[in-house]
Order: sequence, then C-alpha cells, then structure tokens
Amino acid sequence: MQQSKQCIAVVTGASRGAGKGIALALGATGATVYITGRSWAAGEAALPGSLTETAQAIEAAGGVAVPVRCDHSVDAEVAALFARVQQEQGRLDVLVNNATSLHPALTETGPFWEKPLDLTTLWDVGMRSHYTASWYAAPLLLANGEGLIVNTSSFGGRIYMHGPAYGAGKAAIDKMAHDMAVDFRPHNVAVISLWMGLLLTERTQQVFDAEPDKYADLMATAEHPEFSGRVIAALWADPERMAHSGTVCIGAELGEAYGVQDINGNQPPSHRAFFGPPTTFGDAVVE
Repeated sequence: MQQSKQCIAVVTGASRGAGKGIALALGATGATVYITGRSWAAGEAALPGSLTETAQAIEAAGGVAVPVRCDHSVDAEVAALFARVQQEQGRLDVLVNNATSLHPALTETGPFWEKPLDLTTLWDVGMRSHYTASWYAAPLLLANGEGLIVNTSSFGGRIYMHGPAYGAGKAAIDKMAHDMAVDFRPHNVAVISLWMGLLLTERTQQVFDAEPDKYADLMATAEHPEFSGRVIAALWADPERMAHSGTVCIGAELGEAYGVQDINGNQPPSHRAFFGPPTTFGDAVVE
C-alpha cells in the first residue's frame, strides 16, 4: 500500500478460507490486521485453520497480527472488537466483512425445502453481521478521514447458486454496499461488494482432493484466497478508489485492472461470460 501511514485493517472470519487469505495479503503489505473468528487454536473446528495459525502467518509475511476471538452473532462481542481498535489505534482504514455461517448442507443438491432451515444462519452471520460490523466501524472510519469497506460476495447474488438462502444473503450484502456507499460518500469512505471466484479454501481443497480427476478443470481456474486480499490492498492504495464506491466488483477484473496476480503467478479469469455482469443499482436516492 502506498499510504504514508501504516494501514489498520479488520478482517472478520479469518481463521481460515477467504478471510485468512485476505488477512495474509494485507499483512504482507505491512498492515496491522485485526482478525476475528471463533477457532482460537488448531483442532477446535472440523476444518483446518485457527486464529493463532493465521496470526503466525501474518507475522511471518511482515505484518502485525491482532487475533480477537469474536462470535459475530453476538453484538456485544462485535462492539468490544471495535472498542479495542479504538483504544489501541484510534482509527480504522479497511474493514473486510467476510465472516459467514456456511452450513454443511449448503452445497447439497435439491430444493430448499429438503435442506435444513438452519441454512438461514448465514443471514445472521453474513448479512446482519456485515451490517453490524460496519455500524460499529463507522466512527473509526470517519475519524480517519478516509476508508474502505469490502463485503466479500459472489456471483450467487445474481444467479441461482446453492439455493435461495445463499442467494438472498449475497444479494443483500451487495445492495448493502451500494446503500452504505451513499451515506459514506461525503466522508471519503468507499464501500464495495467483491465477487470472488471459486476459492482454493480448506473446504474446497478437501472436495478436490477426494475426486481430483472430476474437478481438474475447476482447479485450473480457482483463485487462492490471497488473491482477493491483493486486490483489496490495490484498491486501498488507489487514490481514485472512490470511483468504485457503491458498486459490485468482480475480483478477477479488478485484479487485472490493477495488474494483480495470484500467488502462483496466474491471472484468474473473470466468470462474467458464464454468470453474467455484476448487479447494478439505480442512482435515485430517497431519504
């Protein structure tokens, strides 16, 4: 990042997956990254990954890691997180809203009524928690005089993907980014929703490893989670970032525009041709 001051970032849901990769990429720029999650140490969850391991990786990459155990379904814990940032830093540059509750049955095929009702937990830790974290972060971003909020999202906000619970959650955070951008614009705080591609997370890697031949083509186009973090870092370093505020951005396209490559040197492809363009919203403002 090209700012004169060290970047202070919060990345939610960073024990593993997209959040971990984003936190690592931001840490590699020298940022101080507050990371949240519920898995403090290895072995506390069914999937690999923990806050302790992410923090160690951030420090190894050259950043400063501040792991904070936080259940984003509990408002008091979210409030305590940002109170700590206020006390220790006095400001915030970048908030990445990534924490999302993904039910194991989410990717099962079949109509929504044959899946557990608990799939709707992603409206709580996902849709609502993004709103809540942004609400508590707002005073810190305003105090900074500039800032960036990124909601991690996907093409599921536009197409049928994993059923209506997932689609509604992603569409909501896309629209939320647009509407928050209206309120934040006078304060030089940009808000976007970032559509990531298929990510090589711990969860997807297990699927690929189980049937490597079946998923060979998908693996070839998949993005490492760090790629999204590199894109976010480039956006924060862009003095014209406000031009993107209020929009839904395809990560692969934004990465190509900034000259950002994946950690393996690949340029991840955009899936616009197959899934369609990002959602756009009207310009009218009714207060």
